[in-house]
Amino acid sequence: MSDLLNQLAFGWFPYFAITVLIVGSILRFDADQYSWRSQSSQFLRRRQMTIGSNLFHMGLLVLFVGHFIGLLTPVGVFDAVGVTHSFKQITAMVVGGIAGVMALVGASLLLHRRLFDDRIRRSSSVGDIAVLVLLWLQLVFGVASIWWTAQHLDGSEMVQLMGWANAIVVFDAAAPGQLAEVAWIYKLHIILGLILFTITPFTRLVHIWSVPIWFLFRPGYQIVRSRHPIGKRRDIPAGPSLPGGGQTVARQASESGGSGA
Repeated sequence: MSDLLNQLAFGWFPYFAITVLIVGSILRFDADQYSWRSQSSQFLRRRQMTIGSNLFHMGLLVLFVGHFIGLLTPVGVFDAVGVTHSFKQITAMVVGGIAGVMALVGASLLLHRRLFDDRIRRSSSVGDIAVLVLLWLQLVFGVASIWWTAQHLDGSEMVQLMGWANAIVVFDAAAPGQLAEVAWIYKLHIILGLILFTITPFTRLVHIWSVPIWFLFRPGYQIVRSRHPIGKRRDIPAGPSLPGGGQTVARQASESGGSGA
């Protein structure tokens, strides 16, 4: 790859993609909040959707966290805590490989139902199918890169990838040079990932901003289930007719020790 193309792809394009991702998402949310959804077709074919979606999203979540920590953490941090490059490389291969295969199987199931189920195909837009195809290709590149990674178990190429990501974050103009000698499969994986960033505000991918992470931090709650058989009438004795709220007010008053006034 020529120096100019390398500069365009890995020096300028990342900032363009991230800018479009952030600004475009804000503008879409401001202009059309009702389109901020995944546009699920689960009601048309539930079983395959459930299996494929669970595999895809669980695998993708692990991959996202792994890429975020693995690429954006400075190399010196791993050196300081005693994590060798070789150990990190093998861990990334094993964990990323399992998560990648899970996500790829899930994406394949989702893509199959989109393409080969007549009802779902008719209700799908070109953008819906294109997004799934791009995600499927991205996962194929990611899983395929394991073979190249296994050729460098010393972590040398991984360090170059980390160096590029860290340089992009700090606006280092020398960032593209970090990828000049890495294998082509990694370059394709990065470029396709940046393309997915770019199209996110204009497709169903925008719902990634609404992932319910807050659910993990919500206060505790209790689920109460009734033992009464479903479909059978419950004979609840009627209480005295009371004004101003009836039994509810009376119960609240008795629990609080007040008069209900």
